[in-house]
Amino acid sequence: MFDDARDALAGALRDGMTLAVGGFGLCGIPSDLIEAVRDSGARELTVVSNNMGVDGIGLGLLLENHQVRKVIASYVGENKLFARQYLDGEVEVEFTPQGTLAERMRAGGAGIAAFYTRTGVGTPVAEGKPHEEFDGRVHVLERAIVADVALVHAHTADRAGNLVYRYTARNFNPLVATCGQLTVAETEILLEDGYLDPDRVITPGVYVNRLTVARPRVKEIEKRTVRPRPAAGTEA
Repeated sequence: MFDDARDALAGALRDGMTLAVGGFGLCGIPSDLIEAVRDSGARELTVVSNNMGVDGIGLGLLLENHQVRKVIASYVGENKLFARQYLDGEVEVEFTPQGTLAERMRAGGAGIAAFYTRTGVGTPVAEGKPHEEFDGRVHVLERAIVADVALVHAHTADRAGNLVYRYTARNFNPLVATCGQLTVAETEILLEDGYLDPDRVITPGVYVNRLTVARPRVKEIEKRTVRPRPAAGTEA
């Protein structure tokens, strides 16, 4: 157990390493840990994540600080700075279909070196990759992802490192937690006594190497969409 995110990442970060980061957009992102990576000054990073957040929030902070060399992601459309850095040749991008990205991380955590999938066959995603035919259909080979460090956000944890996530904030976090050689988790709530009910545990503590309690903060929303308020006396 560590006092804060900076202590939790002490000695774990270096230039040129690969980080796998949980979250989907701004939902379930390990904000404290991302900020600690920014403050560490580590550069030339390869970041594996569903996306790179938005300008000035989440993983966008690492882009602002010019710490990212390569991104492996399935979607990057919400970050204007990222688009500019990509077009300027500052950041390399490896696009991966979302389900394939999830499976690449799951495979890395399960010790599976690679797998074949039909997703992406015949598109730029499959260019340069081995192909094989199974049952009359062409598949493309995808390599597993094993990160040097995985950063995870959980809702509740116990001191053994068992994790539970809250609703859609679960997203990629369980997969990220398994694919890191070193997994660091931040949690909103820490059980001081006892353990989580084993039937509730989503990520077993065996996958978690370091744990810290996240600072309370306002949870950002990428796009707030609401319906127009109906006029008085009319139906919605």
